[in-house]
Amino acid sequence: MAVTVKECLELQLLEVEMLLSMFPKTGEFSLDADAVPSIQRYLRNAGGALPPQLEYRIALHVGEAKKVKVELQVLLPHMYPQVAPQLFARSDALHRQQQLQLNTRLASHISSLDSGDLCVCEAVQWVKDNSLTFLENSKALSECASEEVRVKKMLCRMWIYSHHIYRQELRKKIFDCAKKLNLTGFCLTGKPGVICVEGLQENCEEFWHVIRYPNWKHISCKHVENIETEGSIDNLRLFHSFEDLQFQAHGDYGLRNDYHMDLGQFLEFLKQHQSGHIFQILFGVEGRL
Repeated sequence: MAVTVKECLELQLLEVEMLLSMFPKTGEFSLDADAVPSIQRYLRNAGGALPPQLEYRIALHVGEAKKVKVELQVLLPHMYPQVAPQLFARSDALHRQQQLQLNTRLASHISSLDSGDLCVCEAVQWVKDNSLTFLENSKALSECASEEVRVKKMLCRMWIYSHHIYRQELRKKIFDCAKKLNLTGFCLTGKPGVICVEGLQENCEEFWHVIRYPNWKHISCKHVENIETEGSIDNLRLFHSFEDLQFQAHGDYGLRNDYHMDLGQFLEFLKQHQSGHIFQILFGVEGRL
């Protein structure tokens, strides 16, 4: 008999209860306050719209002294555990290559498990048991790199287009993530919505990973610029902070908030930041003031 979405969501809530008992301390298990209630409301009235996908983070402390923090980010499709969860482990103590290898191995381990079984607890245990190997490799690489006179860094500038950006909670997520990852750039609110982030390459890639989930469908990365330097990447930034752009708008200010940004003002802003050529990449037409 086919497993229903309702049955999958019930299993997801059971697993969350189990994880909360495993990680009772403040900061160990992070979950949006409305995540569980929204699923419970759906389960009481299964004919309504599906709730947002369940998303949470688990802070793990590994190593002999438990001083190294590894964060496991979890995103559960509605049909999990019938389909695999989306897992991403990160740590400030890991280089990008070690982090990539850790997540590749984690994904391989999860894919080897029986389909239909809850596996986040298994993923937690695997990360606890295996992170130390990658952390030791990362430390060895750091010692080798410290011997080099010049270390090359990569500045990444990512241009992201969305059909629209309205919701306050989505804007908060964008700004909080940019601040956390030390990214500069801007977020153009309204219709269309445009985001530019610039900073270390791995931080831009993580920003792109975080904001897309759990359910942002109308979004695409239109263009990426990578610039290698032996000095500070700050000298290559076009923006000095992460700005909230809100130009004069026109359109219907009713319930849908269906208003369009003044793209002439946006083009002028891009030119002031040496990025006028991006207008055509974003919108497919040559910009004219």
